[in-house]
Amino acid sequence: MHIQIQIQTQKRSLFLVLILGFCILVESIRFDLESGHTKCIAEDIKSNSMTVGKYHVVNPSEGNPLPDSHKITVRVTSSYGNSYHYSDHVHEGNFAFQATEAGEYMACFFAADNKPSTTITIDFDWKSGIAAKDWTNVAKKGSVESMELELKKMFDTVQSIHDEMFFLREREEEMQELNRSTNSKMAWLSILSLFVCLSVAGLQLWHLKSFFEKKKLI
Repeated sequence: MHIQIQIQTQKRSLFLVLILGFCILVESIRFDLESGHTKCIAEDIKSNSMTVGKYHVVNPSEGNPLPDSHKITVRVTSSYGNSYHYSDHVHEGNFAFQATEAGEYMACFFAADNKPSTTITIDFDWKSGIAAKDWTNVAKKGSVESMELELKKMFDTVQSIHDEMFFLREREEEMQELNRSTNSKMAWLSILSLFVCLSVAGLQLWHLKSFFEKKKLI
């Protein structure tokens, strides 16, 4: 049993490392937005995690200024409805904040309605956690040697895995508590159902006995 737990823990750690590595390598995304429409992108962020994002409208004709029809409105909110960034009628922008609430954050892009309809291409880069740290600036500002920088990266990666392990353990305990509560409720429901069935059967027998006595069959 102990060996199985160790194997599961190792697999989970390897899975988290792969996820973190993937998150670090993820580049910006590009999507189209029609005028008069809104498109939202969600990101699951843990509490006290740093998150940064930047966006800009892709110029359909390089060398020429972007028209007013290619301006957008951007809002970033938490799952509780709190606003962390708002920018209106812009071609580009960025945001950075430390999440005070754990959950799903939404970055919504809106393009004003135009006649004729216009399709706007937006380039959006959103990073959180360890991927949000600018290691190049850290190295320049702190005069950190390359080996020290790599060690700091590894330390933050391990710290992130450690925090994720505790988070998963808390979720597992919550699920176990929910299972115990559900099993307890189901047991009481079964007892109540059995009591109701026995009561109904008793009433039926009493009714039949009364019926036969009235008919003087017994």
